Amino acid sequence: MSQKPSSDNPEQGVRYINLYEADDKVYTRRITGFYQKLRRYTGLPLIAGFILMPWLVIDGRPAMLFDLPERKFHILWTTFWPHDGMYLAWLLIISAFLLFTVTVLVGRVWCGFTCPQTVWTQMYIWVEYLCQGDRNRRIKLDASPWGPEKLMKKGATYAFWLVIALITALTFVGYFVPVRELITGLVTFEVHPAAAFWVLFFTAATFINAGFMRQQVCKYMCPYARFQSVMYDRDTLTVFYDYVRGEKRGPRKADEDYKAQGLGDCIDCSWCVQVCPVDIDIRDGLQSECIDCGLCVDACNTVMDKMHYPRGLIRFTTEDNIKHGKTHVLRPRFVGYLVVLLVMVSVFVYNIATRTPLGMEVLRDRGVRMYRISGKDVQNVYTIKINNMDGRAHEYDLVVSGDFDFRLQGYRPMTVDSGEVFTLPVRVAVARDELTEVKTSVTFTLTAKDDAKLTAEHESSFIGPQQREY
Repeated sequence: MSQKPSSDNPEQGVRYINLYEADDKVYTRRITGFYQKLRRYTGLPLIAGFILMPWLVIDGRPAMLFDLPERKFHILWTTFWPHDGMYLAWLLIISAFLLFTVTVLVGRVWCGFTCPQTVWTQMYIWVEYLCQGDRNRRIKLDASPWGPEKLMKKGATYAFWLVIALITALTFVGYFVPVRELITGLVTFEVHPAAAFWVLFFTAATFINAGFMRQQVCKYMCPYARFQSVMYDRDTLTVFYDYVRGEKRGPRKADEDYKAQGLGDCIDCSWCVQVCPVDIDIRDGLQSECIDCGLCVDACNTVMDKMHYPRGLIRFTTEDNIKHGKTHVLRPRFVGYLVVLLVMVSVFVYNIATRTPLGMEVLRDRGVRMYRISGKDVQNVYTIKINNMDGRAHEYDLVVSGDFDFRLQGYRPMTVDSGEVFTLPVRVAVARDELTEVKTSVTFTLTAKDDAKLTAEHESSFIGPQQREY
């Protein structure tokens, strides 16, 4: 249910939505204009980046590869490991606050211009226009009986849709399986069954989603439409119909004195409805289904130009601007979101910049004998695990320090390959007459010989005998 302004009282009225009623097919009119071009020029770079990224190679590997079997996540020049999941959580939180900040300021522009659902639907609609013609021709084609012409046009449409869906699926799976190996395996029928399944699954999902579901995803499946209203306020920039200027609606000729007839600027041509990809009437007021794509703005401006009326009957504006002619940009909610976002981004960037691609774990031997006495020394045995998360091999030095003169035994510098987890036992010894405590702390420091900045520390405990055991 949403508010619907009527022509007599634009701020009153109620529109009821039956969630169980099947939607009719939406036939969108092709329109040109500023926002249509903007959608094209924002969508094309995203599509190009999505398709090309798995093909790029950095240090002999794909630039973007989520290698689940090896538990490595390669993102450009950085490799993340499972214990780096904190960064993923931070990134998701930052993305959520970025969404809140942008929504408070400019509404659902993400949905209208860069959402994959919108971009892929736009591609599929373009294919329909290419193969079947504009809106009226598509309506007539669907209403006509099946014949050679309809079969050819529908077949060509579905064939192009299938190609786009297959490229999309191969690219998406290529983020988890090297795309060259994936395509070669599919051609030679040597691909892993799981990879083949996901290629088929995402091909079908893209074909159905962008080809047939379209506005149902935005209306009923996308959670963004459900909670956007709590982020909107009277100064949120979004698509509005200027009912003050537009009402009362009615048809007229371009040279008529329509104001003498009590009419507003809206000629009730319904172009704003015909171009809408989610099949709503923006003149009914702000609705959760609206994705702020701006197509109705382009359509209305085209009609206003033909009628020689001023543009902007439907435009990106705010509720306060329509009512009072003012818009407040710096308001408490927006400033609060922005400050929190900047703080989180700063902390995230700092942690990524200072992240060390080296991990070390030290496990002290917890056998029956927690220590050993060898001659004049007391010894503890440790297991060292070295995780080289850098993109190349390194030779590491290991030193041990503490309150006493600890010495490392059983370790020599060795090379650890990129991505390797190397495990070795070592002994730490200290003179018996020097050790005066039963339990003390020792610190292991691991440093790459060829890069002093590549270092890791780990603190453990050293156990000695009671004084009476000497």
